[in-house]
Amino acid sequence: MQHYTSLAVFLLGAIALVVPSGYSIGAVLLLLGSAWLLVSRPVLALNREDAWVIAALVLYTLVGLLEVWWDGQGSRGMDKPIRFLLAVPALLLIMAFPPRLAFLWGGLAVGAIASGSWAGWQKLVQGVWRADGHTYVIQFGNLNMLMGVLCLAGLGWAVVQPRRFLWVGLLALGAIAGILGSLFSGSRGGWIGFPLVLLVLYRGYGRQLPALWKVGMAAFVLLGATLAYSLPQTGVQSRVNDAVSDVTRYVTGESQTSSVGARFEMWKGAAHLITERPLTGWGNNGYRQRMQELGEEGVIHPGVTIYGHAHNEFIDAFAKRGVIGLAVLLALYLIPLRLFSKNIASRDLSKRSVAVAGMLLSVAYIDFGLSQVFLAHNSGVMMFAFWLAVLWGVTSRMNKQTAGK
Repeated sequence: MQHYTSLAVFLLGAIALVVPSGYSIGAVLLLLGSAWLLVSRPVLALNREDAWVIAALVLYTLVGLLEVWWDGQGSRGMDKPIRFLLAVPALLLIMAFPPRLAFLWGGLAVGAIASGSWAGWQKLVQGVWRADGHTYVIQFGNLNMLMGVLCLAGLGWAVVQPRRFLWVGLLALGAIAGILGSLFSGSRGGWIGFPLVLLVLYRGYGRQLPALWKVGMAAFVLLGATLAYSLPQTGVQSRVNDAVSDVTRYVTGESQTSSVGARFEMWKGAAHLITERPLTGWGNNGYRQRMQELGEEGVIHPGVTIYGHAHNEFIDAFAKRGVIGLAVLLALYLIPLRLFSKNIASRDLSKRSVAVAGMLLSVAYIDFGLSQVFLAHNSGVMMFAFWLAVLWGVTSRMNKQTAGK
């Protein structure tokens, strides 16, 4: 069965962004494979930490389904919340039959190289304004960034492999391609939190590096950022300038419907909704209706009422599901972040690399959520829920094996 889970996890990364709905294929294979647990009945030895991760997934699902019920959304509204629950059987399968790490890291590297290369083709050859792949441009860019930074996490595993130069090269190329894919998409939300990504990587690996290496890597990062901004082909400079212009025009009252200005208006409207119903929230349908009313009343610009969410994960959860909705969203991100951090200093670099990746998954999604409701999209849901299942399943199995020695 390990061969099966290894293949599924490989596909979860390798074809995530280069095949239509590719992010779902590996996830579906894991879900289908979990039926084997009913036949094999392996001893999972679930502990308190496993229960916390499962509880975060289940509670997020239950609160989402509760909103669907009282807001009258019907069966269509159940689609995204239920996917977090479906990640639980996949998590149990990974605990029982963990994939080979070569397939996990190899899939991420292949996927990042493929999607980053495609983004480069779209931007540099086809001449599109912003590379978008098979998904909406923000999802495509941010998920490229996610796979790129996860490749960086895998470098700790790569350096202790027999063919370390091959693996280090492959994962480094994946990291560069994934980050470039984000730059070519022009999705600025993924860039804001990059310093936090570097902080996690430093906590995981930086303390053991010689001072000369630290200086060299800092110089490399600064050089890369400078080149990304300076070269017009990347589109980074124009996107940064656009953001500055949007803020200026919003402050002066010249435009409230630019990319950044519209977000400010949506946040203002959502803040009104939160103050009116802080405990229960408005639900998705209620949110749309009340935002429309605020537009008609002149509280917010009517042009932003066409959007079904607040373009901020945390504000949106608070406005639609109240303080409980915000709490379960924070739990979904912070519980795994805390649990993965316990292995951040492990002497076993294979274990540490998975822990770093798990922390980066939460950190990246917190970053993405500042300017987009990432979990309102199938790609965002599937990549978070099932990569959490994979990374925690592997971590849990490793911890139990260590404890049993």
